[in-house]
Amino acid sequence: MDSNTTSLFSLAELDETLVEQTIKDVFQALEERHHNPVNQLVGYIMSGDPGYISSHREARTKISKVDRAKIIEVLVRNYINRIK
Repeated sequence: MDSNTTSLFSLAELDETLVEQTIKDVFQALEERHHNPVNQLVGYIMSGDPGYISSHREARTKISKVDRAKIIEVLVRNYINRIK
């Protein structure tokens, strides 16, 4: 794409990309601390308790900025798209 081309981005796509990157960053931070990322993320999503997420690499801060319902929506959408 050259600098004279205007690009349109969907706000929904940008939002989903932000959520996906946040989940990825948090997952990696939890793995680095030898936690079970799936169990920790499920615990956080179900309870809303940020204590499930390590503060390592600012993972707790990052995930706290994302609505838990949006996290579930993105995870389910990605799963459904994968199994189609």
